[in-house]
Amino acid sequence: MSQKSIVNAEVCIVGAGPGGCATALKLSYLGIPCVLIDKAVFPRDKVCGDAISGKVTTLLNRLDPEILERFNDKLPVADVWGMCFVTPNGKELNIPFQPGYIREKRKAPGYLCRRIDFDNFLIEEVRRRANIQLREGVSIEHYTKVEDGWELRDTGEQLLFRTRILIVADGAHSKFARRIAGLEKINKHYAASVRAYYKGVTGMKADNFIELHFLKSITPGYFWIFPMANGEANIGIGMRSDFVSKKNINLREMFAKVIAGHPAFQERFKDAEMIGKLEGYGLPLGSKLRRISGDNYMLVGDAGHLIDPLTGEGIGNAFYSGFIAAEQAEACIKAAKYDATFMQAYDVRVKRVLGTEMHLSYQLQKLMQYVPLVNFLASLLASNKRFLEILSKMYNDFEFRKQLINPLFWMKMIIKKR
Repeated sequence: MSQKSIVNAEVCIVGAGPGGCATALKLSYLGIPCVLIDKAVFPRDKVCGDAISGKVTTLLNRLDPEILERFNDKLPVADVWGMCFVTPNGKELNIPFQPGYIREKRKAPGYLCRRIDFDNFLIEEVRRRANIQLREGVSIEHYTKVEDGWELRDTGEQLLFRTRILIVADGAHSKFARRIAGLEKINKHYAASVRAYYKGVTGMKADNFIELHFLKSITPGYFWIFPMANGEANIGIGMRSDFVSKKNINLREMFAKVIAGHPAFQERFKDAEMIGKLEGYGLPLGSKLRRISGDNYMLVGDAGHLIDPLTGEGIGNAFYSGFIAAEQAEACIKAAKYDATFMQAYDVRVKRVLGTEMHLSYQLQKLMQYVPLVNFLASLLASNKRFLEILSKMYNDFEFRKQLINPLFWMKMIIKKR
């Protein structure tokens, strides 16, 4: 690219995954042109748990109901209606996302979809918007702060873009987030994961309940079984990185050991076949409050360490932060203010919408470390249908979730049980 082809843009977004696409789409509907850049050429795959929460479909519907209609019509998704928590002593807690739900096609509270399909769907939506310039196959390696924004260069340090507002959405290994924004990797607030696709896994739960197995050998962490479309499954293990190091755990070896040797899975995987290979990825957790904006920039999604510390959900939080970033960009443009002080309104909104929820998830994650306590509470609740209906409110009622870390809540449960 020659000097004459340098692109000047009010807003540049680096990273065209769910967070970057959500930001670009929201900007587009706000009437703000932007450039969306990604080093890959789509369709491309991304290692992930593939869970799409109701946050995503809610926001897509708010943006444009027709996008949600295309989501429902085009994507090979599995409807998900609840979670099955399995405690270290083998007790199952089947908790629907909606108490007393009636299953309706494509009206589920959650979905599972391969990232290659979901991300490409978002790219197709981006291509529908004339005011979004999509630049694929462009790797941004160097960022230079200038008086009125940022300059973006490729691997050869050739200047490609100038922008007033830089939105960084390039994932867990974002160089900008590490080197410039200062979001260092802290193992206590980071998780390591491995996952593979399988076909032929038996014993799947009714209504595609996703399974989270809190095995003693990988506490605090879990082994998951997520039912995908076409009879496939996303299988994986996730564990906080400080415990991986402390216990000297090789997650790949642990994955094979669990499937082949754990009594709960031997029969279920007896005739199962891995599709592709076992792959690993990192999860920057939102369990530590961090500054995710500065002069002329904002961090979105995984780049901003916004993954839920308990469930590992990242896509929904990436969407929310992307929408908030787009609205903050609009505010900056209207006020002609781009400094770190004015940009901090983005941090405030992200904290209000997502921060408290992630802090609560972190408290629950820490609670899961106490195996005897978890086993006791599961034994208390597993056989009581009313208690399970109460717990199903966790998914939609944030205020109720706060009670789960309050000892008085559990004392009341025990008293009522008796």
